[in-house]
Order: sequence, then structure tokens, then C-alpha cells
Amino acid sequence: MAHNHNHNHTHDHDHDHADIDWSRMAEHLETQAELFTPLYERALAWLGHKQTEPGLIVDAGSGPGVLSCLLADAFPGARVVAVDGAEPLLERAQHRAARLGLADRFGTLAGELPGILDDLDYPADLIWASRSLHHLGDQRAGIAAFASRLVRGGTLALMEGGLPARFLPRDIGIGRPGLQARLDALEEEWFAEMRAGLADSVDEVEDWPALMASAGLRHTGTRSFLLDLPAPTTDRARAYVAASLGRLREVFGEQLAAEDRETLDRLIDPEDAASVHRRGDVFVLAVHTVHTAVRTG
Repeated sequence: MAHNHNHNHTHDHDHDHADIDWSRMAEHLETQAELFTPLYERALAWLGHKQTEPGLIVDAGSGPGVLSCLLADAFPGARVVAVDGAEPLLERAQHRAARLGLADRFGTLAGELPGILDDLDYPADLIWASRSLHHLGDQRAGIAAFASRLVRGGTLALMEGGLPARFLPRDIGIGRPGLQARLDALEEEWFAEMRAGLADSVDEVEDWPALMASAGLRHTGTRSFLLDLPAPTTDRARAYVAASLGRLREVFGEQLAAEDRETLDRLIDPEDAASVHRRGDVFVLAVHTVHTAVRTG
């Protein structure tokens, strides 16, 4: 399911909708995070050189906790607290931690960011915010709130931006070439409207290192991490691609040109030989960017 800009996950984050099918959403978020695990592991290995042996790690906007558990793996001496506004997702996180034998150093905290961070018993050595900050209306205030919950010498790591994911060649032999680029453009518009509709929405230049500096943090690095699952890809990757395209079809069906809508319908139809379920050229290529900054004062 953003930002320069891979918003595939953003459609899943409307936490305030009472009619959300949590199990379906959790499953989609889990599938995506599990598929992206190689990228996350590389990002966390890089992070490990910046913040050695943190005692308390906060995963701000954890969702179902796949990354929270990877953080616990990457930093075996740390206690990890998964924080999210959606209790059903935190229950999944707790079960995952228990299943992986991490329960003794894993906790959850339910409530809306960033205010809920005031409920932490201790300041954090590392706050990890993976594509959660862009759901806060006032991103500058959000970063300042995150910064205020760090110990001196603690690190804030933001995963924001990167590149839109690619699943298929430009010309797939059906419909008009360049379908994914047109879907990206619709997602950009959708994302801008999502941001504009947030309660305390503030327009902000999304220069993350500058925003971290404005909160009194010292920028310590930016790096992008690649997920490269070439064709012919795995069934798990195909299922993720099919689910992602299916969600795009749900959200943008009416805005698409008839030809693109028809192409998308064929791509997600398991019975169609041209579908992502069956074609040999499906891949997953994605880039996520991580920015780190340290609290000096």
C-alpha cells in the first residue's frame, strides 16, 4: 500500500473507518512486509552501525508488527514497543512476537501518533517510523514529537520516499503500454488528496533531513534500499502483485480510461493467460529510502 513516491500501502491506512476489514487489511500489510523483508533487513543492518545496542526501540506506526519483530531480531539486546492506532493490528503484532519467541522483550501501545508516545514509560534509544509519518497532518510537529521522546544520543529513523514499485515491463502485450506509470500518477493525486483531507493538514516541503534538523536533530545519513525479485518470480510475489493491482482497481476503477480498466481486469483475472497469476514476466522492483538523525541535546 508513497512521496516521491510509492504509495501502494497507503490505501490500507484509513484507520478511522469503522467498516475496515481488519483481517484482510492485516493480511495484505503482512504479505507486503514479509515480501519486503530482504530490503528491511539491509536497512536495519545499516541502521545498526548508527545506533549500537539500543535499550528501547519504538516502532511508530507498526501495523501488524512484521518490522517490529525484525527490529527485535536485528537488535537482540533491545526491548521493542510496537505503537499503532489500530488495536487489531497490534494483536497480530503480539501474536507474531510470541510465535517468534520474542514475547519477553516485546510490548504494544495503542493510540494515535504522535501524542500516544507520551505514554511511553521511558525515552527511546531508537524510534523507527516506516511510512507512518506521512499519515500525520502536521509532519513537522510529528517529527518534533518523535524527537522529544528520544534519549540524548538516540536516533530517529524515517522510512519515507523512494521510488514507485514496478511489477511488469512497459509493454505487456495487452492494452496501451505504460500502465503502471499512469497508475502512479493517479496514486500521486490520491495521496495529495489524502494529505489535504487530514485534520491538521499542513503543507510541508518533504525534505526529511531539513525537517529533522528543524526539530533539533543532527542528520546522520540517508540511504535507499532495493528490493529486486526478478522474473520469473515466486508465487508469493505474484500474489502480492495481484493484490496490489486489485486494490488499485478498486480505488481507481472509475478514473481509469476504459482500455486501462480492461487491461487491469485481465491482469488480475486468474483465468486469463495474460494475468499476473500466469505470465512469466512478473517481477517486483522497489526502492525505499531511510533517513536517520540523532538527538544531540
